[in-house]
Amino acid sequence: MSIIAAGSDVPPFTLRREDGEPFTRDDLAGRTTVLVFYPSAFSSVCTDQFQIYQEVLEDLAAQGATLYGVSIDQTDSQVAFRESLRVTIPMLSDAHPQGAASAAFGALFEPTGVSNRALVIVGPDQKVQWSWEGEHPGILPGANLIFDALAASPA
Repeated sequence: MSIIAAGSDVPPFTLRREDGEPFTRDDLAGRTTVLVFYPSAFSSVCTDQFQIYQEVLEDLAAQGATLYGVSIDQTDSQVAFRESLRVTIPMLSDAHPQGAASAAFGALFEPTGVSNRALVIVGPDQKVQWSWEGEHPGILPGANLIFDALAASPA
C-alpha cells in the first residue's frame, strides 16, 4: 500500500489524544493540518525529527498549519516521549486498533506493523493537499519538505 494521494478525501479514522479523547476526521475541518507519522517514541530518528520540527513550529503556525505526531505507541509513551524532548507538538495514538489510521492513510509499514515515516498535509476542506512517505522508517524528512509543500498548496 502507498501513501494517500494528494486530492484524496481524508478517510474516516480515530486516533487518541494524549488525554484519551478521540481525534477524528472532523477535527481536521477548517484548518491546515500536518500529520507526521513516525514509527516509535524514543527512537533516535524520531527524536531528531521532533526536535527539528519543534524549532520551526512557530513558523508553521504563521503559515496557518497545525502539526501533530502520529504513531502506534500508547498515549502514556507518547506523553513521556514528548516531555523528554521538551516539545509542545501534540501526539496522537494509533494504538487501538493498532495501526488502523496509519493503514487508512497508507502509512503503515507492514513488515513491522508500525507507522512508516510519512507526512500528510490536510487542507481545511478535509482533502489531502500533499503527502510524502520515506522508503523505510529510518529516513528523516527535513522541515523544508513541509514548508515547500505548504508554499505549493492552494491557499
